[in-house]
Amino acid sequence: MSKLWKKILKKEKIADLPDAPGVYFFLSPEKEILYIGKATSLRDRVRSYFSTDIQATRGPKISTMLTKATHVAYQPTDSVLEALLLESERIKEHAPIYNTDLKDNKSFNYVIITDEEFPRVLTIRGRELAEGKAPGKILHLFGPFPNGLQLRMALKIIRNIFPFRDVCTPGQGRPCFNRQIGLCPGVCAGEITRREYMAMIRNIAQFFEGKRAMVVKRLEREMKARAKLLEFERANEIKKTLFALRHIEDVALISEQSTDNNKQGAKTIRIEAYDVAHLAGGSAVGVMTVVVNGVAEKNEYRKFRLRQEYTGNDLLALEEILRRRFTHPEWALPDILAVDGSFLQYGVAERILAEQKLIIPIVGIVKNDRHRPERIIGDAGLIQRYTKEILLANAEAHRFAITYHRKRRGKDFLPK
Repeated sequence: MSKLWKKILKKEKIADLPDAPGVYFFLSPEKEILYIGKATSLRDRVRSYFSTDIQATRGPKISTMLTKATHVAYQPTDSVLEALLLESERIKEHAPIYNTDLKDNKSFNYVIITDEEFPRVLTIRGRELAEGKAPGKILHLFGPFPNGLQLRMALKIIRNIFPFRDVCTPGQGRPCFNRQIGLCPGVCAGEITRREYMAMIRNIAQFFEGKRAMVVKRLEREMKARAKLLEFERANEIKKTLFALRHIEDVALISEQSTDNNKQGAKTIRIEAYDVAHLAGGSAVGVMTVVVNGVAEKNEYRKFRLRQEYTGNDLLALEEILRRRFTHPEWALPDILAVDGSFLQYGVAERILAEQKLIIPIVGIVKNDRHRPERIIGDAGLIQRYTKEILLANAEAHRFAITYHRKRRGKDFLPK
């Protein structure tokens, strides 16, 4: 048995499993691994196997497996994302007899890291691998992943933490689109050495292998070393990466709560909302409001007197506000970021977060022609669970922005 597994439980002691994400293992009396699965809540997921209609809900294969299983082992993770990756790694390692679907289905996805001077991180179908259609030599192979949507979400999160190359040409002389939005480290424009890039690839590979703790320790050592060398800019970049790695649990589990009814206990949820106010483009100001666990925290509200004249361009104004907000590491980071507007405002926030290497869910409050909330865009699970809090933060931002703008406008009209 792996020393990483916390303990082996008899089926009768399922209640002892933690209410946390992870990977579970059904074992035979001889401790042979029969089946491996992932869970948002280990306790709830494993308990679901012992319902009275298991054959109807899970099929005869799982029903048969349960007649042979006598014990359950588990390996908790810090996030649902890590559970997804670890499940695939453990299935590949142990090849359980009741996970045959993952071994035989050629339509499932894999992640490959190519063996090149500047490796690419790509997804590929099992059928293409079997037919030898991989794009060159493979340095690392991860999978299979049966859920394509989950895999795309996983790669999006990982790429925000560790930018990588996929389609651009090294040294092409100009930054690719992904470089412009912070998802490529600048391989195309010659902004990163091979040694630096390979260190990033090593982090990605180890993260896929379920070795997040190892990656975190290495980055912590590098951050301290850079600080001692007075390389504060690089040390701060590593600090942001470490935050993103540690913040995965919050982002992934919040999204899962509404669909899985997974009680996580008392959890502090901080929502930040932003708004802009001006009169015909003049006396423009921006604000940030904060709602924590449904309560407006007015002592944490912030005002931004815009430094540029945007002549009524709210998108550029929002961009300045967000950039300035994230120059304050002493302010607590939000669990949800709310912008006043639709997909254009949402896109501005998404780009700024990508540049900052921060993974924070975004929601946009879309207003009607009377400037009243019509709908909210973003993660459906978050919206369903936190609609009241999101709307409170947005309403406070609008009120606060108008109040600040009137005060600012009054000062601008005073005689000099």
